[in-house]
Amino acid sequence: MTTRSAVQASPRLVPLAATVLAGAIAALLESTITAMALDQLRRDLAVPVTTVQWVTTAYVLAMAAVIPLVGWSVGRFGARAVWLASLALFLLGSVLCGSAWSAASLIGFRVVQGLGGGMILPLTQLTLARAAGPARLGRVMSAVGLVGQIAPISGPIVGGVLVDSWGWRWVFFVNVPIVLTSIVMAWRLFPPDDERSNRPLDLVGTVLVPLGVVAILHALTGVGTGSGAAVVVTAALGVGLVTAFVVRSLRRRTPGLLDLRLFRDHSFRAGTVMMFALGATTWGPMFLLPLYYQQLRGLPAFDSGLALAPQSLGLAVAFLAAGRYADRLPPRRRQPARQCRPLPHAEPA
Repeated sequence: MTTRSAVQASPRLVPLAATVLAGAIAALLESTITAMALDQLRRDLAVPVTTVQWVTTAYVLAMAAVIPLVGWSVGRFGARAVWLASLALFLLGSVLCGSAWSAASLIGFRVVQGLGGGMILPLTQLTLARAAGPARLGRVMSAVGLVGQIAPISGPIVGGVLVDSWGWRWVFFVNVPIVLTSIVMAWRLFPPDDERSNRPLDLVGTVLVPLGVVAILHALTGVGTGSGAAVVVTAALGVGLVTAFVVRSLRRRTPGLLDLRLFRDHSFRAGTVMMFALGATTWGPMFLLPLYYQQLRGLPAFDSGLALAPQSLGLAVAFLAAGRYADRLPPRRRQPARQCRPLPHAEPA
């Protein structure tokens, strides 16, 4: 894309970016804001920590299960339709979670919420990457990264205020106005889909990948709980399912649910590894530290949120600088800079 075309695209890009980032903020906030309510949930629902952790785990498992289906869904039904459906599902899950009457019902409703949230995040990147084009890709993706840091910055603080002032139900109800606004904006501003794919759904892959990923994550959540045999069996099952999918996909002449041949590209492979490290070093502490501050240090929810904010504030500034830097570099020199971007997340919180 030339400079002139990039400038011409900006009037359409800005409202579209605002539309999709509004939905992404809600899904990302839910990833951190709920952590501030876990201690109150444990007390109000009279359940142990091992049970209340499933409020977070169920959401993550549901997200992991649905993400592999995003590419096929967009090709078959269009990005606009999938975006609206994912927002509606996330909204339904948020209302149900806020109305939950027991730990079991809350965990079940978190699955519904996670199915919607799992499609929102990859759709955000896909939509903005298509609209931005190569000339503006780095700057637009840095905006996505900045929004990704709004959740760690504001999520714990907002969650602390809501929990201390109105109780745990409002960490779910707070999503309602945000998602409703995003739905209205998307209905009016989201571009129509010009191309549709008739590629059939890889049914075998649809079973192998979500079940395998969920089994592995379920096994990881069971480490240290005393159920060693169950953890080993579940982990082996998950690894076996994922391995079966990999072998089957590499033998296919046409891409299945996921095109694993993309990993032959060094930049894609390195970027994927670094994004994995980014997620592990950023989001893991966001779930554990609130319980540490509230249970062991005796801090209220709001003070716990403030304790988590400084690290993410610095990361937000770094993302903005990285986007401008990446757009000015030739393609071969962009990857090392992008690979270094997750490294600050490894610093202790």
